[in-house]
Parts: sequence; C-alpha cells; structure tokens
Amino acid sequence: MTETSNERLSCGCPSTFPDWHKKDVNLAGHLVHGQKQSMFMHMPIGHEAKLDLQFKDMQRLDLHARWPGFVLSRSAMFRGQLLCLLSEEHSPARSVFCLPRPFNLRVALFHGDVADVRLSVAKMQSALLDEGKMPKSLFLAYLTCPRCQDERGGMQVMLLRQWIANEKLYQKAKKAST
Repeated sequence: MTETSNERLSCGCPSTFPDWHKKDVNLAGHLVHGQKQSMFMHMPIGHEAKLDLQFKDMQRLDLHARWPGFVLSRSAMFRGQLLCLLSEEHSPARSVFCLPRPFNLRVALFHGDVADVRLSVAKMQSALLDEGKMPKSLFLAYLTCPRCQDERGGMQVMLLRQWIANEKLYQKAKKAST
C-alpha cells in the first residue's frame, strides 16, 4: 500500500496501510498518539468507541495520522493501549509521545477469522526465538471490519510482535542449529 493518505474509510478502517508484511520494522523514536483501552482478559471493551474517541482527540489537537485509521492495539489483562503513528509533528499534549529505543517489530499480515490468529502468532514467536530474539508485546492492527471486509477481500489483521535482541537466546539458537 502507499505510504500516506488523507482519509480513512467511512467505517473507520484505514484506506491505506504500510506494506510491512514479513518484515522487521524499527519504529524507535516515531511520534505516536496513545489512548488507553479497557480490556477484560485480553478482550477489548468498547473498541470502536475508543477508536472514535482517539480520532476526535487527534482532530481536537490538530494532529495528523501517518495512515489514517491505522492503529496499533496492544492487549493486556485489564488495560491495553491504542497507538496511532503520527506525521512529523510536535505537540505538548500528554497523549503524544515518542516510542522508546529500540522498538523492533516483526510483522505479518493475517487473512481470516480472528479466532484463528493464535497459530500465526505462535509461528511468529517460534521464528523469533529461533533467531535469538526475545518476543515482547503483541500489537494488532485491524485493517478491515465486519462492515467493509466483504468488499476488501475478507478479514485482514496485521500482527506486530515487538522483540529485543537477546545474546543468550542467540547463542542457544546458534548452538542448536549446529
């Protein structure tokens, strides 16, 4: 997909998104707008309402998303987070911050039912461990919703797994491969 767009779809989904499939991406230092997300056992509560609240907050602060509608969702037991990558702008708002260094992500595009995403996440985690990289947080970016998925080729979710280099894991993986 293209790098930038001015609009998101009427349903709120991104009209464009980054082409990061099967790549490692470093987003360290990128400016983001963060929004807290209530969760119950890793399931978001009021996800669409929080996305709309984040969109309105960004409009109020005159912030512009790099890919409108493209939001990274980090799940947790009770409190998750929504991150929207911003164009190069600066704001004193407390919801705007830079991602820490390092912020490496392994990315895969998932097509299918969200209930089946577990296998893709397990494969991604296994590949990271085999390369000596320690998996950390998992982010999901929903590229389609039930309203637009039929005309956009089915359900699409971008899986983004944060990782850090780990020397002990690397040595162990290297030793196992020989």
